Amino acid sequence: MDVSGNSTLMTNVTPAPDHCNTTNPVTYKILSWLMIGEFALGLPLNLTVLYIFLFRFKFWKTNSIFLFNIVVADFLLVVCLPAKAYHFQHGVRRSSNRFVCQTMLFMLFLNRGASIAFLTAMSLDRYFNVVHLGRGNFIRVMKKSPQISILIWLLLLPLTIPTMLKTFECCNSHGRMFETDPQDITDTFREVVFFTQILIPFFILIYCTVRIVNRLKKKTVGDKTKLKRAVCLVISVILVFSVCFLPCTLARMALLFVRLKEWQEVENVVVQVYDGFMVLSYIDCLLDPLVYCFCYSGFKDAYLDTFCPAVIRRKLSIDFFTGTLTTTATSGTRITSPVITPVTLPMIDKN
Repeated sequence: MDVSGNSTLMTNVTPAPDHCNTTNPVTYKILSWLMIGEFALGLPLNLTVLYIFLFRFKFWKTNSIFLFNIVVADFLLVVCLPAKAYHFQHGVRRSSNRFVCQTMLFMLFLNRGASIAFLTAMSLDRYFNVVHLGRGNFIRVMKKSPQISILIWLLLLPLTIPTMLKTFECCNSHGRMFETDPQDITDTFREVVFFTQILIPFFILIYCTVRIVNRLKKKTVGDKTKLKRAVCLVISVILVFSVCFLPCTLARMALLFVRLKEWQEVENVVVQVYDGFMVLSYIDCLLDPLVYCFCYSGFKDAYLDTFCPAVIRRKLSIDFFTGTLTTTATSGTRITSPVITPVTLPMIDKN
């Protein structure tokens, strides 16, 4: 009787079992190869983009400090992918080493938060430049100051540090402990941050897009190129959000729901879906260069001129926004200034 009573008592106080091991090894091996592919494509892409911003655009002179921070965030995200793929290959969702696990989570969530913050800031900048042209644009002032970018990174730290306190992916995440657990408030705060840092910027982007499109429709005279580029920018950012961030957010909602309902068999499936969408979210390091093309009309031309052969440059010599044919230099002469001559390439939009 005593043994039975003690066993019953232990059952009541022990948290629900958590499975950090993969329930379907085949699924996670496929996800690991997808991450290896993202790493193989993302590392050279982000290194070359980093080179463009450092040596061609000189980002500190061309008001592209926010974009440079997105490149840095993407690069730091890419270098974390091999470790994550290694764990999936060996049938675990996270490292068994507590320090490695928490460091990986911190890096992944910090860099994703930085990408979202700077992408949203760039979209707001275009919104103010188009819809509230002539009024004070505080974001334009902010993006010229490196100190503001540093401040944004520092403000992200308090939102990311909770991932260092308790692991997030599987063990002791929200819904695993009883409500009386004093650490439950940490999990709740972390879940709130996870959802708000995606949903709030997404609604801001929708609002900016609607206002910019309406402004474009009302413009009956004058050059519409800048307005069209602004529309393309915010739509490209919404595309990044829709493909990379919203699916994992919805999957996280479903995971918390079935976990709190204690539907263990359903949870085993939803966990795989959630992990799959998280792997998909890492593809933003491949999609962000699309945003750079809309922020700076000369980015595509500078990139092609630096890294693509002359034959490819000739085939891609159609203007990115107007669809008109432009002539490009094929002699291999490097463009050392972000201001490109009108004869060869379009001027860089410094707004």
